[in-house]
Amino acid sequence: MSGEVPIDADEEYANAIKLVQRASNREALLLSATIRSTSPSESPASETGADFSNLTLKPDHCARPCWTCPDGTIYLEAFHSLYNSAYDFLVAIAEPVARPEFLHEYRLTPYSLYAAVATNITTESIIRVLNRLSKNVLPEGVAKFIRECTKRYGKAKLVLKHNKFYVESEYPEVLRDLLRDPEISQARVIEEAASIDGDSAGEFTSKGMATTDKEGFIVNEKAIEMEENLKILRGTDGDTDDEDEDIDGDHQTDGFMQRLNNDKQSKMTTVAFQIRAEQVEIVKKQAIELDYPLMEEYDFRNDNVNPNVPMDLKPHAKIRRYQERSLAKMFGNGRARSGIIVLPCGAGKTLTGVTAAQTIKKSVICLCTNAVSVLQWKYQFQLWTNIPDERISCFTSDKKEALHPESCVLVTTYTMISYGGRRSDKSKEVMDMISSREWGLMLLDEVHVVPAKMFRRVVGNVKAHCRLGLTATLVREDDLISDLNFLIGPKLYEANWMDLTAAGYLANVQCVEVWCPMTGPFMGEYLKANTNARLKQLLYVMNPTKLRTVQYLVNFHEARGDKIIVFSDLVYSLKLYADMLKKPLIYGETPEKERQAILGIFRSTNTVSTICLSKVGDTSIDLPEANVVIQVSSHFGSRRQEAQRLGRILRPKSYTQTNGTNRSSFNAFFYTLVSTDTQEMFYSAKRQQYLIDQGYTFKIVTNLTELCDAEARINGFAYATPEDDKKLLQTLLMSDTEMEKEQRAEDTAIRKNNADGAALADASIKRTAGSTMAQLSGGTGMRYKEIGVGPTKRHPLFAKRRRQ
Repeated sequence: MSGEVPIDADEEYANAIKLVQRASNREALLLSATIRSTSPSESPASETGADFSNLTLKPDHCARPCWTCPDGTIYLEAFHSLYNSAYDFLVAIAEPVARPEFLHEYRLTPYSLYAAVATNITTESIIRVLNRLSKNVLPEGVAKFIRECTKRYGKAKLVLKHNKFYVESEYPEVLRDLLRDPEISQARVIEEAASIDGDSAGEFTSKGMATTDKEGFIVNEKAIEMEENLKILRGTDGDTDDEDEDIDGDHQTDGFMQRLNNDKQSKMTTVAFQIRAEQVEIVKKQAIELDYPLMEEYDFRNDNVNPNVPMDLKPHAKIRRYQERSLAKMFGNGRARSGIIVLPCGAGKTLTGVTAAQTIKKSVICLCTNAVSVLQWKYQFQLWTNIPDERISCFTSDKKEALHPESCVLVTTYTMISYGGRRSDKSKEVMDMISSREWGLMLLDEVHVVPAKMFRRVVGNVKAHCRLGLTATLVREDDLISDLNFLIGPKLYEANWMDLTAAGYLANVQCVEVWCPMTGPFMGEYLKANTNARLKQLLYVMNPTKLRTVQYLVNFHEARGDKIIVFSDLVYSLKLYADMLKKPLIYGETPEKERQAILGIFRSTNTVSTICLSKVGDTSIDLPEANVVIQVSSHFGSRRQEAQRLGRILRPKSYTQTNGTNRSSFNAFFYTLVSTDTQEMFYSAKRQQYLIDQGYTFKIVTNLTELCDAEARINGFAYATPEDDKKLLQTLLMSDTEMEKEQRAEDTAIRKNNADGAALADASIKRTAGSTMAQLSGGTGMRYKEIGVGPTKRHPLFAKRRRQ
């Protein structure tokens, strides 16, 4: 293993891009075939979409829950008696597009089908079950698309077993195709028949022996997939509600572990050949060229070289049903699969990751977005497991703890691992230990940040046998999410937000969009500031109507005994809101001790019921007591930020119903304040789309501001009169430079302490101050230099004239 060639991050990313392009081409073929199949009288580019009214219905279509369209779109009736069985199947083979209360929309994509075959769902099983669930006859183009996407993907695996690399497949012809490539053939290790027995071959069979066939392939029995994953392929005549099996939804972790450890062996066989460790990357690259991308699996039980971490779950640790399902996808065949698990904020992603780590029991490296997350993950490992203190370490800019020489859990940040500059001696020493060690599991918290150019190096800098990504929002505005399917692995599981809410695992949130009309003077200045984007943003954020609405909502909810978070991306406005409300604030430059003190008081006492947060609070701040969010400004149209801020209040409250009636009463509130007739309305609609797709509905309130204005005048709020509005406007127009300075300081602080926030800071609008002539003329960075030259060469025409 020590001779393995280091992974070139750029090369690995190039390989991922090839696979992404192939997937796009296959999806384009399906869509083009759909357009060709539409009636000539119908315009394919119709604004209403394609016409599928001529689909042939089956005689018993009422008994089936799905509609399958020729373009790969699947609609599921959420009110159907077979909903639970159909949902489990569809979420395994298709991407959820929108899941409102009564009708869900899914789409078959190459990535979703790759994920399906990664969990040992065969091509024909997908087609057979989809046809059984479909109300209409399964379109031929859909069946062809499924076969095209799955005919090669998943047919070969790269398995690390007994610290030797094997290329394994159920199909001997696949291995023959791979071995026709000269580079793969040269990487093969030919084992003698005598050496196949016993320890040398890794005891592939349940009897402790392996055999070879006439072609020299190692033949071994294939471990059967866990019942949890296979039952979705069986009959759907009798539907059982798994969520009703245990009202609490909490299952002893021992139940999952017992089923994992009791996997039986089937009589199916696989064939494999060994390859040299130092040529693994070459084999993976050539397999991609042959359109046989190798799925990676880690046989951690048979890894006798890397020492175990003494770590088991404590007796009080329980995993819920949906967490058990997600882990069953990862460990379904007794090995560890690389991939991504998507769970809503507050649904227990951390416990899911901790359970995966203690199942593998090898060295674990956990990557977080900032130092606060590092401390929270360390605390969670110590809370849920009995890991000794000397076996868990932190590696941040402030804390550089030594790694245990044998095996350990290391919690660090993406920035610390991907940093390419000069390091301190202590930091370099720890980094050398990280690079030289074989890690059993790489946990990637908030995995959606990995596609960023800086963080792609993380995947190549750490040698990990298995990668598990965790996130609540698998979305990005730069469309690079598809890269994760090949940088990390396919999406293994995605939970339904509304189902978890109904079961009481999440708080039931009322989402409200409050329209705040711009006052006359503010709207006048907004219309004048055509080219000054920062000033326009400040004007609609500091709209006096918003100020009065925020104060009214804070007073109202504090009187109810609620815990409130006020979010604002602009630091200048955040400070003004905090000063107006007389509440503490946390932003990028807030010292860590002060930050923890404010959060501690907010969590444990009623002294502070409202705090003001900048975008540093979007992720990694655990405030289970909070149940109200008031958002006054945001990062333009970021869907991810909207979902993350909603996640601050999603944790179930002590009074949350767990008997399936939780959706009938709201116990948390999410307010978005929008200045009408401004660009903010466009951004707000774009931001809400992800939550709407998850089943949330936004109630639009247009008359609240009238009540707020009246309350402001009666109670003498800070900004209650037109004169106050004019003074505020003058202050804003004169503070443009100060605002710019504070925002730059905020972005710098976030870039230093929060890698995820740095990406947001980089994407924000930057204005040039224009204080020098070079900046005004656009000559920043240019230098004047005199160069001596010889006599100027004249054109022959002018030379002739001079002679005359």
